Parts: sequence; structure tokens; C-alpha cells
Amino acid sequence: MTVTVSADDQFVALFGKHRRELLAHCYRMTGSIHDAEDLVQETYIRAWRSYAKFEGRSSVRTWLYRIATNTTLTALDGRAKRPLPTGLGAPSSDPADDLVERQEIAWLEPIADSSLVEGNDPATLVVNRDSVRLALIAALQHLSARQRAVLILREVLQWRASEVADALDTSTSAVNSLLQRARAQIEQIAPTEEGLVEPASTEAKAVLQSYVQSFESYDIVGIVDLFTRDAIWEMPPFEGWYQGPEAIGALIGTKCPADGPGSMRLVPTAANGQPAFGLYMRESDGVHRAFQLHVLDLTSSGISHVTCFFDLSLFDRFGLPAEL
Repeated sequence: MTVTVSADDQFVALFGKHRRELLAHCYRMTGSIHDAEDLVQETYIRAWRSYAKFEGRSSVRTWLYRIATNTTLTALDGRAKRPLPTGLGAPSSDPADDLVERQEIAWLEPIADSSLVEGNDPATLVVNRDSVRLALIAALQHLSARQRAVLILREVLQWRASEVADALDTSTSAVNSLLQRARAQIEQIAPTEEGLVEPASTEAKAVLQSYVQSFESYDIVGIVDLFTRDAIWEMPPFEGWYQGPEAIGALIGTKCPADGPGSMRLVPTAANGQPAFGLYMRESDGVHRAFQLHVLDLTSSGISHVTCFFDLSLFDRFGLPAEL
């Protein structure tokens, strides 16, 4: 018996095959998992409407990326960048100062590795880890939307300049000019960090285990010892950021609501191809509830950067419970 597959079913299967990498693409462009999911849905609708006219002059994947890129560029028109506190331009803060919350800012958001894997196997991450690292996503926010698009299509997806020009309805010379300026800005904003270690390495596992133990025992000295000399700690929606192990230790020792060992519990997860933890704080009824999501940069010298997100809606997106 011959089974006939409708055009609609064929399209759904083709789109589903590329959905996760399109999500990563829209996330790189926007710095927001919420926006990226909306844009992937809009890409689906636009592609479905025009699928009957698709002539196969390019691969389906290239065609979908073209739609996603232009959909995202339209959505970004007139929008402000999504920064982290370090991207606001202010110097590092004094941990003795009051914390200043800025809820009016649309902050950069992390993306769960689980959103970018096929099935439940972390080894099937559909993108290169370096292409979604939090530092890169933050740096991309300093570029114009078209610069972001050109840099991502050329450097991450390895498109030819002529392919990018065709996708963006511009000239090859314009694409090369945008790429040159984008590269220069990225190198100035986020120089490549040396000595990054893989989260699954033996070295990394030992540091991460110490990180958990130090927080759960509220061992400030132990926490301080884990950081590199120039380590950075930031925690949107608070605008301040802190540099150096001593400043980080002072901040945690004086501003953290923990009252001793057992106050905090950490549950491992992964974000942006990096190790991450959901941190739970014990409240007055003795229950540990969602408090922060930590995303870490690990180098051979120790922890070089921690970004703590207070957006509790992220816990559900990372498959983490609201309480323990």
C-alpha cells in the first residue's frame, strides 16, 4: 500500500528537523529566550504560508534561516539592546553600597542547554558551545541588528558573503563592510578568554563540586578561593557588578540572605553551553525555594565569571522545581 504524505505533513517534518537550531539563531540575535521562541513560531507561520512557492534553489535549511533572520530583523527594529550589568558602562561596584534594582531594563536572558539538544542526550547539542556562550551573546548586543545578522551568518553558520547579501537583500561589499566593523567591535568588547575548560572535564567537575560545597556550607573563604584574580560577579536586575574575589566574597557575606550552613542548596543544570546551578534559599518555614540561577565561566585558573539571574520564570524553562 502506498502512503501519501501531504505537503503540510512534509513541511512540519522539515521544520521540526531544524527548529532547535533556528531557536539558537533567534536567541543569538535577540539575547532573549522568550523573544526567540516567539520568533521561531513566527518563522514557522511565514514559512508554512510560502512553502508551496519554495522552488528548491537553496536547501530548506538555508531558506528557513533566511526567513528567521529577516523576521528577527523586523522584530528588532527600534528595540533597545539587552544588556548585562557589565554592559551598562559603569565601573565595578563597591559591595558595601546598596543594591539598585532596575526592573525597567530588558535584561539579557540565558538559554537552557536542554532547549538545544536532541532527545535527552546532552552530547547532541545542535550548536557549537562557543556560539551561544553568554559572553558572546552579551557582546552581540552591542552591535546593530544587521551587524549581528551578518556576523552570525558568516562566522557561525559559515555562509558565503554572496549568500548573506542575497538573504539580506544587499550587496556583497555591504556585507563585507558590516562584517569588518562587527568583528572589530566584538574583539574590543569581548576579547577571547584564554584557558576555558570543558564543563565535563575532571578539572571542571572538581571546581564545580567545591562551588556547591562552599555555597551550601556558606563558606565565604572557600567561595573566594574558587575565583580568578579578575573574576566578575553580576546579577540582573541589579545594576551593580563586582570584580575580584574579595569584592565577591564581601558581597555574598553581607548582602546574601543566607544565615548559615544549610541555608542554600544548589541543583546542577547547564546554560549557554556552560555549567549552571539553580540556587534555592531556605525560607522561614524551612522550605528551600527558587532564588537565583547561576551561570559560570570556568578557566584553568578557576571561576572567572558568574552571572546570577533572579528571573524565577527561568527555573521552569530549565526544568528545575520551584522548591525542594
